[in-house]
Amino acid sequence: MANYIAIVHKEAKSDFGVSFPDFPGCITAGQNIDETKDMAQDALILHIQGMLEDGEQLPFPSKLEDIMADPDYSDATAYLVVSVPEARPRTVRVNITMPEMTLKQIDAAAKKRGMSRSSFLVHAAQNALQTASPNNSA
Repeated sequence: MANYIAIVHKEAKSDFGVSFPDFPGCITAGQNIDETKDMAQDALILHIQGMLEDGEQLPFPSKLEDIMADPDYSDATAYLVVSVPEARPRTVRVNITMPEMTLKQIDAAAKKRGMSRSSFLVHAAQNALQTASPNNSA
């Protein structure tokens, strides 16, 4: 299991924001610290899945001491250690058909979030599946 450091930021009247020095563009937020920790793990796992699907190499985890010494993170409210399984899930390449404009919108939304197209689509599909799950009804 690999452990990565998450930087937590909190300003008055805002949620807890999270970023990962080892994964630029991987960000999330939570209303309280417990939700923030869960969201951080979910975001990092999805980001890593997208990287693996795109054939990208995962970075070696930075040391906490190095991150704490970096002036870019001097305003951190807290640091979280986020563990992710090292097992690489089996990914499958798929071929889908969609309107060109929809694809352009997906690419723009993915870029805005610092995600790959694959990562964005996986994240969107997982959110849709979770919302549709009978276990998530109120």
